[in-house]
Amino acid sequence: MLQQTQVKTVVPFFNKFTKKFRTLNDLSKSSEKEILKMWEGLGYYRRARNLLACSKLLIQNYNSILPRSIIEIKKLPGVGDYTANALLGLVYNEPRIALDGNVKRVFSRNLNIEENKINFDKFIKKNKKQLFVTRRNDDFVEALMEFGALICKPKDPNCLTCCLKKTCKYFKSSKKIKNIRNKMIKNKNYDIFCYINKKKQIALTKSNQISFLKNFNLPEIKENKRSFKNQNWIFLKKYKNSISNLKLNINLYYKFSDKIPRAYSWYSLKNNREFVPSFTKKIFRQVLTLF
Repeated sequence: MLQQTQVKTVVPFFNKFTKKFRTLNDLSKSSEKEILKMWEGLGYYRRARNLLACSKLLIQNYNSILPRSIIEIKKLPGVGDYTANALLGLVYNEPRIALDGNVKRVFSRNLNIEENKINFDKFIKKNKKQLFVTRRNDDFVEALMEFGALICKPKDPNCLTCCLKKTCKYFKSSKKIKNIRNKMIKNKNYDIFCYINKKKQIALTKSNQISFLKNFNLPEIKENKRSFKNQNWIFLKKYKNSISNLKLNINLYYKFSDKIPRAYSWYSLKNNREFVPSFTKKIFRQVLTLF
């Protein structure tokens, strides 16, 4: 859950999730539909699918025990270098460093060298005797990540209260590096077409080939490359939505109809037991203004 999401956002989801699924076995027996409903609103839904797939693999292939080999652990769905090192450090107390953005920034500032000029794997290997001087490797992994998040922050780092300032070249230097990452924002224009009926239902389909929400329930959605004009559709509203590094400019259209294409199914605009991504829920809120 903490991949690409802040702790304060994750906490209520984590508490709810672990209350529902108390053991790995409980999780493995759940369905994708159930997991996605629990994850609803957290975003990056591939993580939920990967988590479910991991639980099944761990029970089937690893006797419910997390592998100790980094090669084996990276075979699990959604587990790359960062997650593998974090797990081996946190679970097995191995001398590991989980290189996320926070940790890279700590090292980069300490050396006063821009991140893109550092080979972090070589740096860690070269300095492993200085880095891994504690038996509390699990705490060290967590401490580095927290230090970057709370002290060595992207903006306005707490240098004056920092315990590393005596050796930090960034703090001592008059020519401090600029290490703020600018997210490359992509602007996309989309037209969304909503079939609705008098029962306050909307027709959704999974047949849309939209990369950032592929295989989720959506109205018809098309990338807008020129102005759309069709008398069968009524323009409702223009609004914006953001997903990760995408800034979406959306034109929303609708029409009342009791007949819908074969690939569509009716969904309630208000009471949904099915999983509906936040992107679709925002569409629901716009459409509900018609009633």
